[in-house]
Amino acid sequence: MDAKEDGTEMLAGFLIGLREGLEAALIVGLVLGILTQMKQERNRNVIWAGVAAAIVLSLAAAGILRWLGTSLEGTAEEIFEGAMMLLAAGVLTWMIFWMQRQGRTYQIGLESNVRRAMQSGQVWALFGIAFIAVLREGIETALFLTATAMVADERQVFMGAVLGIAAAVMLGWVLFSATIRLNLRRFFLVTSFLLILFAAGLFAHGVHEFVEAGWLPAFIDPIWNLNPILDESSLTGSILKALFGYNGNPSLTESLA
Repeated sequence: MDAKEDGTEMLAGFLIGLREGLEAALIVGLVLGILTQMKQERNRNVIWAGVAAAIVLSLAAAGILRWLGTSLEGTAEEIFEGAMMLLAAGVLTWMIFWMQRQGRTYQIGLESNVRRAMQSGQVWALFGIAFIAVLREGIETALFLTATAMVADERQVFMGAVLGIAAAVMLGWVLFSATIRLNLRRFFLVTSFLLILFAAGLFAHGVHEFVEAGWLPAFIDPIWNLNPILDESSLTGSILKALFGYNGNPSLTESLA
């Protein structure tokens, strides 16, 4: 595999890491900002403890999912991979539409919870707020990356995710410590569009795995063959496959999916 192909597979992981990482960074930054406004900076360590615990648990979840994927063989492996891809596609799609509908009210609710915790003296409630917020993003990231690694080079996907998360942390720090303004609405709109296409590719891959396992009929296999025109192993084809699930010779069932 050449460097260009490595880069295309890293891009999928980078996009997921950047999107999920920035959401988590913004939540943590918002909580820290509220504490600063309330002159409660001494409680920041509780927030960071919640973040650290969520990261550890997310890494454990990623390790368990990876272990399950590598320990299965044959039909069981195909069924597991198909289920993981369909689950990831469903959660990813739900998350995008939920953020579009509830993004503003979520921020208001989060601020209200932090202020209530501080006013009532329940400092460790801050731990729970940070822990749950970051854990949700971490579990989603583990699920999406595990599903993506099943259709691309695992090492490149996770390397891209690490770079994406690092970029998200840096971007989040810049947003809250400098005067730089980022149009977050436009950022999330663009990444949501790309991730919806990415989810569609995961869904099609999941259906493909169920066809391979014999759980779904293929009907017409293949329904067409575009590989002579756009080979899925070519540079362009590998980009489309890694990001959007392109298959040059899909079955009718996979095409409908």
